[in-house]
Amino acid sequence: MSDASAPAQPTAAEVRAAAEAVKAALDRHLEAVERRTGEDDPAVHAAFNALAAAAEAYDERLYDRYDEVTPFEIPGADDSMPPYTGPDEPNALSVLIRRDYAVVEPQRLLAQAQRVADLDRDETADDASAAVVGASVHAALGVLFGEFEPDEIASRHKEFGLEEGDSTLWVSAADELPEPGEWLSTPFDQADPERVVCRFDVSSVFDEEDLDDLHSA
Repeated sequence: MSDASAPAQPTAAEVRAAAEAVKAALDRHLEAVERRTGEDDPAVHAAFNALAAAAEAYDERLYDRYDEVTPFEIPGADDSMPPYTGPDEPNALSVLIRRDYAVVEPQRLLAQAQRVADLDRDETADDASAAVVGASVHAALGVLFGEFEPDEIASRHKEFGLEEGDSTLWVSAADELPEPGEWLSTPFDQADPERVVCRFDVSSVFDEEDLDDLHSA
């Protein structure tokens, strides 16, 4: 009795069509590279993602039909990003940043925040309006992130008793600049992966993968 829930095996014609799609995507990628206008040309980025998707589809069909694989290795960072479908000439852009930190030295964090609060108290001479951190990590974080720009926190995180985790930056294309205050209540809900022109990821997992490659060489 056959398993009706099992996915249908691709036909030989489907495998051949997937191979032709890879060839076409490869040609488009080369054309985009030859015409690129800068290091972060969105056309090259889109062609790269399209080639990666075509190669992955071919690899899957080849394996399902013939139990064979290709030598292609698709970088993990771009696997999660669909092909770019945004405007060719964006009139605006959004920069979305996420940085994770662990509070590894709470006492250092509290001391640095209280120092900032004390300086503010000296400058304003108004004890009633000055922040008192005490033993509250929540209050300390509010003081430090209210005083310093995120980039300064990133460069001085060890001074504040923080340890860096993963971080990512997305540059997303837009047709026009949103109206003032339009997205402030939900700043990240409208992030569209298909409009990401480029992204930059930092993670210790990349270092671990490099070590694994060295050990297996």
